[in-house]
This record gives sequence, C-alpha cells and structure tokens, in this order.
Amino acid sequence: MAVTLEIEDATLGGLAMGVGMTTHSHKVGLFQETILAYEVVLPDGSLVHVTADNEHSDLFYCLPWSHGSLGFLVGLELKIIPAKPYVRLTYTPLFSQSEYCSLIRKVSMDEDGPDFVEATIFSKEEAVVMTANFTDMNTIQDRRKLNHVGYWYKPWFFKHVESMLFKKEVVEEVIPLREYLLRHNRAIFWTVQDMIPFGNHPLFRFFLGWMCPPKVTFLKLTTTPTFRELTFTKQVFQDITLPMTALEDSIKLSEEVFNIYPILIYPCRIYDHGRGSVGQGQLRAPREKDRVSGKNYAMFYDLGVYGVPEAVKQKCSYHPVKAMRQMEQFTRDVGGYSFLYADTFMDETEFEVMFDLTLYKAVRRKYGCETTFPSLYQKTKPEIDVIAIGNAAAS
Repeated sequence: MAVTLEIEDATLGGLAMGVGMTTHSHKVGLFQETILAYEVVLPDGSLVHVTADNEHSDLFYCLPWSHGSLGFLVGLELKIIPAKPYVRLTYTPLFSQSEYCSLIRKVSMDEDGPDFVEATIFSKEEAVVMTANFTDMNTIQDRRKLNHVGYWYKPWFFKHVESMLFKKEVVEEVIPLREYLLRHNRAIFWTVQDMIPFGNHPLFRFFLGWMCPPKVTFLKLTTTPTFRELTFTKQVFQDITLPMTALEDSIKLSEEVFNIYPILIYPCRIYDHGRGSVGQGQLRAPREKDRVSGKNYAMFYDLGVYGVPEAVKQKCSYHPVKAMRQMEQFTRDVGGYSFLYADTFMDETEFEVMFDLTLYKAVRRKYGCETTFPSLYQKTKPEIDVIAIGNAAAS
C-alpha cells in the first residue's frame, strides 16, 4: 500500500475512518488520499458505493477522520505503489536544531527525493534523520550491509537509531521491506520502555523478545478505570499534525510542556482539493503561507510525543490539563490537527475551531446519522472527565 503503519495491529478500517500516516506520506499524503472508493452501510441499512465523483461525493470527503460516526465501513478500493524487496536506509546524525530541521524540510519537499523520510529527535539539539529508497540486493557490499531489524533479539529500533549519535557519521543499511515497515512494532515506537524498562536488555531480548510487543487490544481490555486515570495524568500519547513552518516552535513547546524524548517526526502532504466553500471534509485546505510553491499541497508533519514527562519522573509538579491545552491551543493557532485516537482536552467550541465540521454536519443530516451515531466530538472525547481528573491530580 502507498500508506502503511508501523504497528501490526493497525487495520484498514481504522486508517480509513480515522487517520493514517507513514514515512512515504511526504510523497502521497495521508491514508485517505490513497482511497479510491468506500463501501459503506448507512444508518438505514443500505449499502452505498462512495467515490469522489458520484452522488455520494460529499460523504467521500467526510469519511476520513469520521471515526465511524457516519456509517459502517465494509470495503475499500486502495491505490498501491511499485515496491522492491528491500530498502536502503541512511541514518544521518545531526547535532543542532537548525541542521536537522533544515534537512527534514529539504528531503521531504524534494520532488525527486527519497521514498521514505522520518526523524527521531533525542534532545532539542540532537536528532537522527532517516531516508530510505526501495532497492534490490545484488552485490556483496549490499549483503554486508544487511540488517534484519525485525528479528526478536535485535535492539529496539529506536535504540539502534540512537546509537548513530555515538557513531557521529552517516551510516547506510539494507533492510528487508517488511522489517522496515514494521521496524517500530516490537517497542510500539518507544512506549514499551515505560511498560517493560528492562525490555531492551540483551538477555531479555534473546530469551523473551519474541513476546513483544504486548497485545494492544489485550492491554486495553485489562485497563481498569484507576489505571486509565494514571495513564492520562502521568503519561503522554499524542500524534499531532502541524505545518512544516511550525517545526522549530513545536519542538520548543513540546520540551516546555512535556520534556519527553525521543519524539517522532513524519513529514506528510496535506492537499487542497479545490472544493472551496463546498468543503473538503474535516481537514481544511492548507493555508496559503504554508503551501509548497506552485503545488496544491502544504508539507505538514506528525509530531509524535509518547512517554512519561520528565517532571513525573522527577516526582515534581506536572499539570496534564495545562500542558495538553497549551499544545492544543498552539495546534489550532498554526492550523494543525490532533489525531483523535488520543485523549483530547478541548471543549466542543474549540474542537470546531480545529476541525471544519460544516460539510460533516450537512452529511450527518442528509444520511440520517444524527439519531443513529454519536457526533465526532462525542465519539472521540475521552470516556472520563480528563479536565476534572487532571486538575485534581495537579492540585
């Protein structure tokens, strides 16, 4: 597929009705841009074929980011891209924010640039920018560079990336395609280190590494209300889509309010589909000042912040509500969007500032969704009162 995710438990339905982004998204955009048609069961039980140019085109643009609030998805027609069995991955360690931000912008906006782009930021001034291209493996030199990063006994991928900072030189590896696409699966990026602090120890990896990652659905099933409150007040799991013009400021703010490292950067196109006042769904057309010159898109990026804030680790005062509301305000101010799988701290008015619900509301009325499915805000807001719990935890 043109857009995949690095977690095996991700589903096509989840990506289509929620949001999906990958390290190829700087070439093709979000997962929704690769969808040609949906098969959807409407509230009245009818099955409809939804495309951008049939009588259900309004629904076509509102299904992404709808989180099941418009109908039941039962089928997809997707774009795919040519692929090869390996990728050639280049790690570039950098030691100043200006250098790594500049390189991220350069490689992500280059029309003839690499097939895959991502960055892992380990401190405000230290990051590893990774670029990769599809490749075959035809030479002895390539075989010497082969790294099976997906084997259970190998270091967690983000730890392998971090080691490049100590090498202080550009490193090239050849990685099997499937292992590259699922490189973050075993450690669920780096969230497993908070669940299993010794999980990257060589002995644990060798004898028990095959057990990772923990099954996400099982973890959710066994989460008690008390533990749910703890994960919300003591941990951060956020993916935020922001225009590339906000890169430095977002890293600065993330350090101020969370002080969590590493953080993730995935560049991604956000398109203007030229629908004007008709509306193009919950994501507005990108602002003119953010667009790539001469193109119908702007370069955005996913800011992935996962883990325990430094203040919590040091047993200092930490106000989760204040921190997240600062980040959400910044996101609204720069024209970005919060991924709605994560906890949101907005009231409904603020939610409608971040997302354009004009066409979405019209579609809900047209297809009879208002009496059948909860609204997008109701569907995605936390099941607990995060503001009350956060204020109590910080008092």
